[in-house]
Amino acid sequence: MLTDSFVILGTQTTILEIFAILCGLSSVWFMKKENILVYPLGILNVLVYVYICYSSRLYAYAGINVFYALMSAFGWYNWLRKNEEDERIRISRLTLRWLFIYGILIVGFYFIISFLLTQFTDSEIPTWDALTTAVYIIAMWLLAQKKIEHWILWIIGDVISVGMFVWLNLYFSAFQFLVFTVIAVFGFIEWRGKIEGGMT
Repeated sequence: MLTDSFVILGTQTTILEIFAILCGLSSVWFMKKENILVYPLGILNVLVYVYICYSSRLYAYAGINVFYALMSAFGWYNWLRKNEEDERIRISRLTLRWLFIYGILIVGFYFIISFLLTQFTDSEIPTWDALTTAVYIIAMWLLAQKKIEHWILWIIGDVISVGMFVWLNLYFSAFQFLVFTVIAVFGFIEWRGKIEGGMT
């Protein structure tokens, strides 16, 4: 029943897809607000998308959602953890050195994932699937560390994902990523204001 197709506004979807989208939108909204609820809602979203993406032959995207679930558990812990001064992790920026390192990692992940998808799967769009996956791996890690640059990576990945899901005729999911993009822009602005205002 959850995976039975029906039509809303001329677009085919399922109850499972709608549920995942609502969890995802809520999660990104709470991410923008630097609220811990980003993680439990995000975990629900990604676990459903493991199934949706695997069914759509987006294997790297399915795999990245397994990684999201694991990283969400780590991020949940890391955001609540306190240091020796009884303080929680604060929003910060990457140094130039780390920007370079993470850029190299994205390129490396892209080539590895693209090769695996092309050689060993029937992925629908292996190049784009690999690119978004590589970007999101680093974005998720930086989110767990509260690095503001994670927003830039989400914006890049979300814009590409809109096109991917349109290509696959998953229009509600494409709309979700369009909204993610908008929230990510405002999230970046809000987090930057917290850094500049010393409010973190």
